[in-house]
Amino acid sequence: MSFDNSDKSGVNRHKARECALQMLFAADLVHAEPAVLTSTYWRELGDETIDEETRSYASGLASGTLQNLSDIDEKIKSRAEHWRIERMAIVDRNVLRLAVYEFTYRDTPNTVVINEALEIARRFSSYEATQFINGILDAIKNDLEGSKGLNDAAEQASAS
Repeated sequence: MSFDNSDKSGVNRHKARECALQMLFAADLVHAEPAVLTSTYWRELGDETIDEETRSYASGLASGTLQNLSDIDEKIKSRAEHWRIERMAIVDRNVLRLAVYEFTYRDTPNTVVINEALEIARRFSSYEATQFINGILDAIKNDLEGSKGLNDAAEQASAS
């Protein structure tokens, strides 16, 4: 069951996230530019039945993640105690990267991001990985919500 299957425009966000994960996996292996990566993915690997809006959403997720990779990886490193990103399973690190991108750069609700990441991890990784991913994402979510709360409080104090 997907918690965020389709939005009002008909974009299947769950399917888009799965495709974006596959693009990020490929990027880990071939280190291509985002535009080349996404066009190659859709030309050679992408499901032909996926509509254009879903393709665009998936490509945007993958490209955005890759463009902000150093910031995203820093957030993951701060919470992945005793784990170097390079040593994580490729699927697991890219599920984390995709989720942290959505936390940070998209307006997707945090609980939806975590639920979708876990659902995708269950499909493409292992049971143990879902626990690992859940722990890291929950900690990052709390970090982001805590810093947002501090920023909101500072803005309210300066407005008074």
